[in-house]
Amino acid sequence: MKKHILCLGDSNTHGYCADPADCADHGIRFNEDERWTCLLQKALGEEYLVTEEGLSGRTTVFQDPLHESMDALSVAYPLLKSHEVIDLLIIMLGTNDTKERLGMNAACIGLGMERLVRKCMSVDCWGSHGPNILIVSPPPIGEELNDPCMGTGCAEKSRGLAKYYKEKSDLLGCHFLDANGCEFNQIDYMHLTRRGHAQLAARLAELIPQIVK
Repeated sequence: MKKHILCLGDSNTHGYCADPADCADHGIRFNEDERWTCLLQKALGEEYLVTEEGLSGRTTVFQDPLHESMDALSVAYPLLKSHEVIDLLIIMLGTNDTKERLGMNAACIGLGMERLVRKCMSVDCWGSHGPNILIVSPPPIGEELNDPCMGTGCAEKSRGLAKYYKEKSDLLGCHFLDANGCEFNQIDYMHLTRRGHAQLAARLAELIPQIVK
């Protein structure tokens, strides 16, 4: 059986494209030649199976009062069981947790990630080596963000995520990657460009063979 990598994330895992001019199909979603998950599959080769689980607006554990079932915690058990056996779970969440209406700071979002990871570890879905999780801290939101639905303070909170995610990774025995530097667009300042998807895929392709045996 192939080594199975499950990518749990939000719109940046689903492949949302805020700039149709940046997407080959000129749509709102990058295609299979552009999304980081698909590029990762191509880079790793046939020994691996990379599965996407991206949902726009998804948070770690915080319930959104405007949209139901947006938190990963409430769906973690059926989601992971539906994809077993899992050799590596990549979690890249936190951007949506910074929304003003959720009222969470970076430290609380870090605690949310810890709670989510502990839940995922408890699900009987893992390969012979047991739970194997990579926490990816998403690139910080740009200061230029002007989105009334996101609210204020998002950029500052997102800049603090890497510190707390690294602490939680060390505490829980997880792997960690800081995706800062992967390019965000200059339209909404919180979604990866086509180049950003390629940059993230390249970083992961270098790391994953070291942590999936």
